[in-house]
Amino acid sequence: MSEKPDVQTLGELRAAGYTSRTLRVEMRDNLLAELAAGRDPWPGMHGFDTTVIPQVERAIIAGHDIVLLGERGQGKTRLLRTLVGLLDEWSPVVAGSELGEDPLVPITTATRERIEREGDTLPIEWRHRSERYVEKLSTPDTSVADMIGDVDPMRVAEGRRLGDPETIHYGLVPRANRGIVALNELPDLAERIQVALLNVMEERDVQIRGYVLRLPLDVLVVASANPEDYTNRGRIITPLKDRFGAEIRTHYPLDLSDEIEVVRQEADLTAEVPDALMELLARFTRELRTSDSVNQASGVSARFAIAGAETVAAAARRRAAVRGTDDPGEAVARLVDVDAAVDVLRGKIEFEPGEEGREPEILRYLLRSATVDVVRDLFRGLDLAPLVEAFDGSVTLTTGASVTAAEFLGALPELSDPGLYDRISERQGATTVGQRAGAIELALEGLFLSRRLSKETGDGAAVYG
Repeated sequence: MSEKPDVQTLGELRAAGYTSRTLRVEMRDNLLAELAAGRDPWPGMHGFDTTVIPQVERAIIAGHDIVLLGERGQGKTRLLRTLVGLLDEWSPVVAGSELGEDPLVPITTATRERIEREGDTLPIEWRHRSERYVEKLSTPDTSVADMIGDVDPMRVAEGRRLGDPETIHYGLVPRANRGIVALNELPDLAERIQVALLNVMEERDVQIRGYVLRLPLDVLVVASANPEDYTNRGRIITPLKDRFGAEIRTHYPLDLSDEIEVVRQEADLTAEVPDALMELLARFTRELRTSDSVNQASGVSARFAIAGAETVAAAARRRAAVRGTDDPGEAVARLVDVDAAVDVLRGKIEFEPGEEGREPEILRYLLRSATVDVVRDLFRGLDLAPLVEAFDGSVTLTTGASVTAAEFLGALPELSDPGLYDRISERQGATTVGQRAGAIELALEGLFLSRRLSKETGDGAAVYG
């Protein structure tokens, strides 16, 4: 963050050469400057480069209010919050102004009178761009007073008349003047509240208790919503939809690499999760999005894979704590930890009505499909026959949530090709104890899924043979 400008009065501001810009002009100029300089104005957004982002950029350049439509977990809220980066880092406001007024373009009578009275000595303050973004989760109990404002009975009691703008206690939208108002889950907002936004978005004035205040509010209204064919809690009324200049559809990441990058970026991991397991979770999520057994209208959120990665990491960290292993290379997630994730993630998926009772079976089938894809790509061209031969009918290998990496590696059978374990590890860049155990465990699972080894499970353990 750069230093706040050391300008404290209106006279100093004019002397510094400050010129006023409307919010839309400010955002457009800053966006065009970022694009011209080859910088990415949308840090942390993955998978939207050729689809959603260009539409958002065109809407900002055009000066349009924006509504994002998409299923849950598609990054709508994150995208809206990223708009803050297109605002000037510091903006001057009249000190004490409820509406954050521009010192050169005041919009209330009271502020204009102050400027006439105080002149160049009028004190100003500086607002950081993070203070110019207001986010509201739309809920059915939201009132017009919350959004627009209401008459303040205390101010009336002080002797002001009802028609005096000074009697108004302003709501969220007027207080966001010269900033961005983001309304999450817009259809949940009662229709009468949506009606109250019509004048704000079109005529830019405010109507409160029958009084029309001609305040040329300078706000950008952005919103998010689930598609109406899924959200039955409400709808966006037609006149309000018409006020949004841009209606943009979001989507889940189209490329697997973008899906993995989103999980890496958003997950708060308490232990190491190798790339192969990250890919497995991403592929598992994508399998769910194409399954006929899953309600696709409700979507399979990116939070599914994010929560999965966090759960897998937590399982590895728990194992290290329970078994008292102090080797920092031990706390590495392995395939056995993914089962723990599946058990707790079931509630994040909405299944089709005819699938009651089959949910665990469906999840494990799709997980196996995802595992097959990961293993096939990972070990393509590597001869695992010596590993199969080592299980001669009398040899078994036990792994599980409570089996440490060192114990697993110590129980591995001897191979006719001693270097095979190293080559399996190299395929995944595995060097530590935990990484090597995870790599070899994944190879064993691949052999089981290709029916070259058997596997028995129970009590949190798996026995390969």
